[in-house]
Amino acid sequence: MYGQVKQDMREILRKLCEYKKIEIIEGAICRDHVHLYVSIPPGMRVSDFVGYLKGKSALMIFDRHPNMGSKWSRSFWARGYYVCTVGNLTTETVRKYIQEQEEEEKRKSY
Repeated sequence: MYGQVKQDMREILRKLCEYKKIEIIEGAICRDHVHLYVSIPPGMRVSDFVGYLKGKSALMIFDRHPNMGSKWSRSFWARGYYVCTVGNLTTETVRKYIQEQEEEEKRKSY
């Protein structure tokens, strides 16, 4: 994701998390994936949250950028995702990892 699409996706993800009262602790939007360190309520299933986030964000990005995708395929995200719980790591360790991913992405852009 680049330029305006990246900016729009950042805004969309923030807004969607806000709606569900999800705290974004750290995040990075890279060319072909997103890193999010979030705090979700104990009663919310991770799969429900990810499905909500990916589904709604795809609809919202296509509303803002109708030229993305084709008339036959309106998929934005890949089918899978990776989730890891933070139990034996500190918040700072996870935040540093995500920040390093974003910095690596910036180096690749040149």
